[in-house]
Amino acid sequence: MMNKTGKRAIVIGGSLGGLFTGILLRSIGWEVNIYERSPHNLDSRGGGIVLQPEIVEAFERAGVAYEAPLGVVARERFYLKQDGSIATVMPMRQTLTSWNFLYGTMGRHFPAECYHQGKTLKALRQDDEQVTAIFADGTSDTGDLLIGADGANSTVRQLLLPSYEPHYAGYVAYRGLVNERELDKKTAAIFTERFVFYQFPNSHILQYVVPGEDESFVPGERRFNWVWYVNYDEATELTSILTDRDGKRRDYSIPPGKIASQIEEQMRSYADRVLAPPFQRLVAATKEPFVQAILDLGVPQMAFNSTILVGDAAFIPRPHTAAGVSKAAANAIALADALVTQNHDVKKALDEWENDQLRLGMHLWKAGEDLGERSQFMYGKKRFDDISTSGAA
Repeated sequence: MMNKTGKRAIVIGGSLGGLFTGILLRSIGWEVNIYERSPHNLDSRGGGIVLQPEIVEAFERAGVAYEAPLGVVARERFYLKQDGSIATVMPMRQTLTSWNFLYGTMGRHFPAECYHQGKTLKALRQDDEQVTAIFADGTSDTGDLLIGADGANSTVRQLLLPSYEPHYAGYVAYRGLVNERELDKKTAAIFTERFVFYQFPNSHILQYVVPGEDESFVPGERRFNWVWYVNYDEATELTSILTDRDGKRRDYSIPPGKIASQIEEQMRSYADRVLAPPFQRLVAATKEPFVQAILDLGVPQMAFNSTILVGDAAFIPRPHTAAGVSKAAANAIALADALVTQNHDVKKALDEWENDQLRLGMHLWKAGEDLGERSQFMYGKKRFDDISTSGAA
């Protein structure tokens, strides 16, 4: 696409938030370059995502080519009893997709020559007209607008708001993906094309079907995606959970295949003790589980002259809202709208854009916090084993 506006945007962060911003700014005539710190493709990260309307709207506005549907349809919710039988059936149609599918679909739409890998931001320099990104390899880029879409560990946020960092919420999410053909038929029959939950004191686990590793929607080639929330004390337990099998302490998450063997064994043993049998079998069938600390983050400001924060660089809602990815899409949609409305005057557009995005971020942040507190801490801070033997903390 030609640069119809004469405007240039620099996007720091090449994950979903960066790609949403990139494709939407290009759709309104901007030249966009994305800079991603990882030297490798990101297509092996992440698990399932609830498809929200903002994601579909972003794809349609940007002219992203895709074949409907954008995910696997679940037509009902099951809530299981402790013995694995069904406690409640709730009709509820939802479409479930995957991080890989969204990343791959947007990545193919965004020009490869404008997506730069292995680029670590070191510093920013801006005046009233332009902003310059300076990278660790000595290169730089100057544009009319810089978007910090670099996630929870955002360098852009650290440069602009150094006192604002994510805070651990008191629990982690274990996650896993299981190919459809690798789960026994009895368990698969419960989980297929349903959103299934098992809730117990201070915890819950859920699952739904998502596209396969190769983005396939064909039955038998998809994957079961599960998420399990477990409490761990920050002072005495979190460090061991986030130390990978090579002995490296990770900031917030450990990817598939990297959880320390003793931690994985403890998680599997705990699953066998406390989960309903269908979820026990699902966890047992998972070859490479992964884990992420649940975080809280909110910022007082998202626009700084010609630089903005979007997605998890600004607000991290807990995943119970199912809105983390759609929030990044909403930030990008609103930015494109404001720029068009203000005839691509960046300052006026950001003045129009910021307040609504702060309200959205604050709303989701607080809603996620409320849901998480009810789920995880109704009986104190301990895990179920401790509660059942010694009472609530």
